[in-house]
Amino acid sequence: MKLLVGLGNPGAKYAKNRHNVGFLAIDAIASRHHFAPWRKRFQGETAEGQLAGEKCLLLKPTTYMNESGRSVGEAARFYKLDLDDIMVFHDELDLAPGKIRVKVGGGNAGHNGLRSISSHLGNDYTRVRVGIGHPGRKDIVHRYVLSDFAKADAAWLEPLIDGIADAASHLGSDDAANFMNDVARATQGDEGKAEPNGERRANRQQRAGTRSGTRAGARPRAQGGARPVRKHPSQTELARASAKRRAPTGSGKWDMVSRSEQSDERATETAADARDASEPSATTALAAKLKKWLKGSTSS
Repeated sequence: MKLLVGLGNPGAKYAKNRHNVGFLAIDAIASRHHFAPWRKRFQGETAEGQLAGEKCLLLKPTTYMNESGRSVGEAARFYKLDLDDIMVFHDELDLAPGKIRVKVGGGNAGHNGLRSISSHLGNDYTRVRVGIGHPGRKDIVHRYVLSDFAKADAAWLEPLIDGIADAASHLGSDDAANFMNDVARATQGDEGKAEPNGERRANRQQRAGTRSGTRAGARPRAQGGARPVRKHPSQTELARASAKRRAPTGSGKWDMVSRSEQSDERATETAADARDASEPSATTALAAKLKKWLKGSTSS
């Protein structure tokens, strides 16, 4: 038989306090797993049922938090339970809100409910630590734990309590590891859901690109392919491309003529002009002979 204890303070005044998260967890387990109706026993409220085929007794001490050990000790002695069979759900300041840990023994960290139980039973029972976070200052801890959860806390508190209720069967079979894993998955929401292989790969690439400063919206590399090699044009190719211009042809169409080709044409024309200047044309030589003949005729 297992004894699952939720710590808190009785009465409507404390029902929504952070200090009462143990009560919330035990109530959810009783509802989810169809335990028998609550009845008053052992200076508290109890409900009987089964988890993973193991008979379990749920207990909410009504002695107020500081005297929880009186109620838990009475139930443990009545059923002659070992400490291995006792699990206590309590609020934990040193865990972030929504986190949960299971441990055997350890210190009480100033928790008066745990201190009271240890004084009646010893220290080596199992603690299910339910994170509520720390207010940041030691002098306001008392006011913080005895205050109601804020409305914003519902975003993590409701999935957490549901997760504890769903995973409680693992506690009946002493499987604390799977209990914590299932609760963690329940509180992760969309982040804990499986992704198709393609989406998971694309999301990894997007996250990697963001971390490395990749331009937003850049196309991811093809799956399984090598990184494409970009070919850079040479300086000559760049010069030719930038020197291209449009020049009219005799047919009235536009041809692309490179600047180097134009330079070659101008060089040819210049050489021809020099050659013409250094070599008298046939017309010039004939005119000189005619002039000489006319001069001789005149003198004769």
